[in-house]
Amino acid sequence: MPRIALAELQQLAQTALERAGASASNAASTARALVYADAQGLSGHGVSRVAMYAAHMKHGRIDGAAAAHVVKDSGGAILVDAADGLAFPACESAIDIAIRRARQHGIAFAGVTNSHHSGAAGYHLEAVAAAKMVGLAFTNSPYAMPAAGGKRPIFGTNPIAAVFPRASEPALLVDLSLSEVARGKLLVAAKEGNAIPLGWALDREGNPTTDPKAGLEGSMLPMGGTKGAMLALMVELLCCALTGARMGFEADSFFVDAGNKPRIGQAFIVIDPAAVAGRDVFFERVETLIRAMLQDEGVRVPGTRRYGLARKAAAEGVEIPANVLDSLRA
Repeated sequence: MPRIALAELQQLAQTALERAGASASNAASTARALVYADAQGLSGHGVSRVAMYAAHMKHGRIDGAAAAHVVKDSGGAILVDAADGLAFPACESAIDIAIRRARQHGIAFAGVTNSHHSGAAGYHLEAVAAAKMVGLAFTNSPYAMPAAGGKRPIFGTNPIAAVFPRASEPALLVDLSLSEVARGKLLVAAKEGNAIPLGWALDREGNPTTDPKAGLEGSMLPMGGTKGAMLALMVELLCCALTGARMGFEADSFFVDAGNKPRIGQAFIVIDPAAVAGRDVFFERVETLIRAMLQDEGVRVPGTRRYGLARKAAAEGVEIPANVLDSLRA
């Protein structure tokens, strides 16, 4: 696969988004997030998504020039309207305000409504970790998984993420989809013509499949069965009931060009450790737990692999499939 420097890849993605109809600021915000994902080995949320975003702008599913704005402000809780635009500028605004409000109130909730695909959930918590605060991120997505006991896809894969800062080491980062794997992995496999393992997805008839295209047309299997489905329900309510956003079953798939405006939601919680037991106590407790974890050989601190890949990508660039680069350049 071709290797490309991160700065060059970001400029290429930004230019492609602008030419597809995004404003310069929205394109820059989105390109940063996508390149972050590729640098950390999360290609399903990387620049391979640019073609999808461009198609959605072309078909009126998102407004590339939309200006996100605060529509409700209640001190420790705010609501940002993405205005049917790209998710990343709205999420950046929500996180920025939430950090400032957490400094004031100890904790803040920031919801985003009328939004779109928000990429790697952990990306949005980078600024929270830099502020030495605890962050939680949630997003719903178009229907992909059934409720517990059901067969019809109703919830999205509904990713969640959490970040816990450390005093002098990179933050502990947990980032996962509530499906057995992120749906973006099926998208990548379909584009590359690869099969997927059994246990990732079902086809339209509810049968296990190794065909990623059949899985994209069918449904994803929840992580941990009923437990994963229940967590997806919780995320759906946090992101939609509190923000007024569309539920997963009300939003057309991201993987089709034409469809409705998704208008899904994101939710962020930011907590300042100084407002609870204090930062020194917090850092000591985090390190105590990590030391205990690492006494078992083979245990890895969550986020370590991603940070390592990101450092390597910063120095050497990142490998991007030729067909993805050709799509960007087109």
